[in-house]
Amino acid sequence: MKRRQLPMIHETLFRNVMERELTLNEVFYRIRSFMEIDPRASYQLVIGTDAQVHTGHTKFITSIVIIRPGRGAWFCYRQVIIPREIKSLQEKLSLETTFSQEIAMYFDHEKRARLEDIVMPYVYQQAGLQLFIDIDAGTDAKRNRTSALVADLVGRIEAMGLSARVKPEAIVASSVSNRFTKTPYRGAGVKTASPVFG
Repeated sequence: MKRRQLPMIHETLFRNVMERELTLNEVFYRIRSFMEIDPRASYQLVIGTDAQVHTGHTKFITSIVIIRPGRGAWFCYRQVIIPREIKSLQEKLSLETTFSQEIAMYFDHEKRARLEDIVMPYVYQQAGLQLFIDIDAGTDAKRNRTSALVADLVGRIEAMGLSARVKPEAIVASSVSNRFTKTPYRGAGVKTASPVFG
């Protein structure tokens, strides 16, 4: 039996359990609204990508999560489908990092400043905002085959002026995004938009 060939799919719209087809501008508005509920809190804005190899394709999920540690979070995600089984760990991690960087570029200095303005009046009361890119790799050579690749991946993030986290701190890549990579792509109802940075 001939295997169905999947197309390359690079979604630019985000979704979560409550909403679908969110543009990045709408995601930014949701993040702002979440922070405005409690401007005295400390926040972490985290972007992370994980991938899973399935029959005939590799599925990447990039998540954006705004976390109010200990007091809730809001998240969304999008998927990228590569129509081949990526066997190389180095290639898979490199693409995961690239897809996270793609989304992180949207949160430029102006957008980060608009989010920081929400908490700025309360900065002396422990309010704040940190931005991280989570990398699904660890530095412990005994537990992670990815340890040899970490320095290069972290360097790519830091070259953007951003902070990187690796396992076990990289919870967005290793837990949130990972959850949505488990199901193979079925090919139903995918809509894409262009460009990513609308």
